[in-house]
Amino acid sequence: MRILLTGVNGQLGAELQKTLLPWAEVVGVGRDRLDLSQIDSIPPVVEAIQPDLIINCAAYTAVDKAETEVELAHQVNAIAPGTLAKAATQVGATLLHISTDYVFDGTQSHPYVETDTTNPIGEYGKSKFAGEMAILQTGAPHIILRTAWVYGVGGTGNFVKTMLRLGKEREEIRVVADQVGSPSWTGDIAGAIAKIAGRHQRLVGTYHFTNSGVASWYDFAVAIFEEATALGFPLQVKRVVPITTADYPTPAQRPAYSVLSGKKLEAILNGPAPHWRQGLRQMLAGLQAS
Repeated sequence: MRILLTGVNGQLGAELQKTLLPWAEVVGVGRDRLDLSQIDSIPPVVEAIQPDLIINCAAYTAVDKAETEVELAHQVNAIAPGTLAKAATQVGATLLHISTDYVFDGTQSHPYVETDTTNPIGEYGKSKFAGEMAILQTGAPHIILRTAWVYGVGGTGNFVKTMLRLGKEREEIRVVADQVGSPSWTGDIAGAIAKIAGRHQRLVGTYHFTNSGVASWYDFAVAIFEEATALGFPLQVKRVVPITTADYPTPAQRPAYSVLSGKKLEAILNGPAPHWRQGLRQMLAGLQAS
């Protein structure tokens, strides 16, 4: 199988390339070869590579900046996925597109299933939802995989790396405790995608995948410092203080509850995803070794 993997230099793309390489021909492209903000460049690249499967990990992910860079976010997250889907159809490929928990508004109090009503509350979420719609409108064979609170060893930054940096610099760190989700390690996401890729022609539709278990950002931060301390990371943090979203205003509004139900995919992957704390431990060990 030949796979065109976009966003190969990002945290999920880099992990996915490692995971897929043993059993598939992977053509990984970064922004230097395929810039999703340049829509006209997409069809020629797909035509040249002739993939069986396109995995789109590239995205505009700056949640707060998206509030002012609305057009760029829409170009990359909405228009480009639709263009990729059309190009996939032209070469007989399936598109596997990564989406987000931010397509939901966070007002629910139980895990969101794939058929729950979407209602994004920020420009980032709106752009990602528009991308899902653009793919559906093409009629192309597709898999939309929503995930959440993603972190990994690769890429330029994420919550875990930010906490480790702050934990080296400060004795006290204040973290939001009233936003709840499921922290998800790129290693586990990549493993799930690899299984999906192997049977992509039979799995058209929308799916959710995150690590199992639920945490607030505060819970996640406390766990990061506990696990990092156990592994010997140099930290001086002594206190993690829970605060409210109102205490830490940001340009973009975020869903208060964005736990995704993985039950639909569990039936296909033969069981639930590993717990988020297990993924965190593996990521930190990988970061220490890198």
